[in-house]
Amino acid sequence: MAAVASAARWLFSLRAAGAEGHWRRLCGAGLARGFLHPTVTGEDAAQRRQVAHFTFQPDPEPREYGQTQKMNLFQSITSALDNSLAKDPTAVIFGEDVAFGGVFRCTVGLRDKYGKDRVFNTPLCEQGIVGFGIGIAVTGATAIAEIQFADYIFPAFDQIVNEAAKYRYRSGDLFNCGSLTIRSPWGCVGHGALYHSQSPEAFFAHCPGIKVVIPRSPFQAKGLLLSCIEDKNPCIFFEPKILYRAAVEQVPVESYNIPLSQAEVIQEGSDVTLVAWGTQVHVIREVASMAKEKLGVSCEIIDLRTIIPWDVDTVCK
Repeated sequence: MAAVASAARWLFSLRAAGAEGHWRRLCGAGLARGFLHPTVTGEDAAQRRQVAHFTFQPDPEPREYGQTQKMNLFQSITSALDNSLAKDPTAVIFGEDVAFGGVFRCTVGLRDKYGKDRVFNTPLCEQGIVGFGIGIAVTGATAIAEIQFADYIFPAFDQIVNEAAKYRYRSGDLFNCGSLTIRSPWGCVGHGALYHSQSPEAFFAHCPGIKVVIPRSPFQAKGLLLSCIEDKNPCIFFEPKILYRAAVEQVPVESYNIPLSQAEVIQEGSDVTLVAWGTQVHVIREVASMAKEKLGVSCEIIDLRTIIPWDVDTVCK
């Protein structure tokens, strides 16, 4: 520690003495950008805030699924999980802190309603959580695992890609873990830093044997999550955590399904097609409006919804 402190004092003495050439060679532009506080003007800060800005646009109230209720995104997730536990007596929910409701409150009240044998905490071990879920699913039960943040799904990568995704193939369809769903909060909020802001879907987008789904709204989230839970293939369901409370709309109280691997055209256009998923759908809606207003460009907007297997036909048309 003394050596580290001495080296740090030497580096900062170089900087203080104005030894710019030595300083640049030692730290380099990348290191400076990564570790030194940048000089930001008020105008720059305003521009950055504008870049990150978006306005959530709710879907029209669905009429075909019966009674609706105003829900934000985390409440729609809770509603979907509640519906699943009520409908399927084999369904269990497990993960870090889910017993008391989870860090984002998505499982609040479910342990009290369904008991400690069906909603329970696990050790802080993502590889173990997914491995445990695979084992439950292989027995025929419905396993709903939670990884507390998508950034921490990487320790479970081997279990997902080499075990869950390949289980049916390697057994010649004698066995499978298709009733496994892995939920995880996804994406940035603005203050989550490097371990609470990641969007890791690309790492799974090239892996046959699993499905990856990301919703844009509370209504979409509930219907897609229920479809994941009932699907006979292992699914990863990423939940845009910036929308947990920011996105509010009318959501059916009862169970309903939105088909997987079916993209949705949410705006017709004739000049260019914009494809997005999750939070970014709302960003490109604003981009499309700007393109129309300032450039006269007509944009088609497609919400991909399922990242793998993705809807080639809708996008290519």
